[in-house]
Amino acid sequence: MAKVRSVQCRWSAHTDYRNLLMLSAMSVLGGHVQRAIVMGGSYAGLFAARVLSDYAEEVVVLEPDEIGQNGIGSRAPQRQQLHALLAMGLAQLETWFPAITQELVDAGAPLGEGDDVQFYVDDRLKAPVSGARMLGATRPFLEAHLRRRVTSLENVRILRLQVGGLVFDGDRVAGVVTAAPDGTRGEVIDAGLVVDAMGRSSRLGSWLAQHGWEGPATDRMHIDLGYATATFQRGSELGGTVIAHSSPGPASGYLPTLTEAGALAAVEGDRWSVVLAGYAHHRPGTDADAFLARMGRCVDPLRKVADNCSMIGDVKTFHFAAGQRRSFSRLRRFPGGLVVVGDALCSVNPVYGQGLTLAALEANCLAAHLRSADSWRGPAMGYFRRAEAVADAAWQISSIADLAQPHVTGPYPAGYRLIRRMADMVTTASVIDSGVNSVYMDVVNMVKHPRALSSPQVIGRAVRVLLAR
Repeated sequence: MAKVRSVQCRWSAHTDYRNLLMLSAMSVLGGHVQRAIVMGGSYAGLFAARVLSDYAEEVVVLEPDEIGQNGIGSRAPQRQQLHALLAMGLAQLETWFPAITQELVDAGAPLGEGDDVQFYVDDRLKAPVSGARMLGATRPFLEAHLRRRVTSLENVRILRLQVGGLVFDGDRVAGVVTAAPDGTRGEVIDAGLVVDAMGRSSRLGSWLAQHGWEGPATDRMHIDLGYATATFQRGSELGGTVIAHSSPGPASGYLPTLTEAGALAAVEGDRWSVVLAGYAHHRPGTDADAFLARMGRCVDPLRKVADNCSMIGDVKTFHFAAGQRRSFSRLRRFPGGLVVVGDALCSVNPVYGQGLTLAALEANCLAAHLRSADSWRGPAMGYFRRAEAVADAAWQISSIADLAQPHVTGPYPAGYRLIRRMADMVTTASVIDSGVNSVYMDVVNMVKHPRALSSPQVIGRAVRVLLAR
């Protein structure tokens, strides 16, 4: 059984975070493999398939869900919740899928820049940041465009099959055992590389154990989060606003006393997508009237939508019990020919909107590994070290904020009280000062590592701002 470890925020000193983030789709410099299999065809799986198409003669994506042209399937209900594409996520999307931003905009996705992107803390609009840029789109819409791009590649195909287990050849994974969506056993498909993109419910740990391999150590942060998304007809009520995000801050003890936590995005089809979030007993429900009443306690943009726009369809809820992070790089033994991406590797609190961006960055790490590895046959520890460094950064952002919730009881990382005090100070200063907020938003958007917020320059400026106030 996998050992469950206490939460620790690790960072490898020898790893250059910026290099991890800014890799590009370069020409193939490493070796190649005849076939690569991606287990899972949602966002992380599609990104992995795009990367592998540069290295494998054939890429087979196995996805059991019947996903329609609208990008919606039945096996991943969270697809219909509002998702954020952070600045780094948009940059990675443009790198691996050139001109896709314009394609999405032409298809109806609004692109927000400057004042079109608004962040609030405790009902106060944060200081402006130059260069802010975010795309408004639903996840099904975004995935549908990625799926068309990926399937247009000559060496990629998607099969509606689920995976029932791994096939081993000595100390390496050599393929998968497939099954039809109804569970009927299928064929064995051999591969030189297998990618687990099956999400939080991945059965990789049990499959490894069946063949005598140790499972990864797992960190868990129990947060008991609930969130709900509703769609509204969009008019001119908010002018050019594309994104508005509101969260409680230090002044309210991270509880929704001054304003409710929520966000909205202008999305394709002249619609608003609105999400509300709450913890434990304050989780939102499916009642439309209660949802509208709660929007009335949010920041001004959400109140205006509640007052002026018609709701389309039902309120859809989702429960996120715990964040989890799996560590493979510390295993003494691990089979070759196997990597893990997306939520199967690390799944953090979705209110911070890091999931799509984290999946793209892990695909970047896979590209770096494939370019630098002497052989694909050995354990992909180079990949796991890179990917876990990026995942640790996302985990650090979310876990420090999660631990501020009174119902979240830890485990706490070393030096938590000091880290929390500095984080509260920088958050408060970011509402007032554009300089502090610029660094703060770079960290939120995964452009910079969280340690940037504890630099002497940022802390010093935050202190001066708060003293002047």
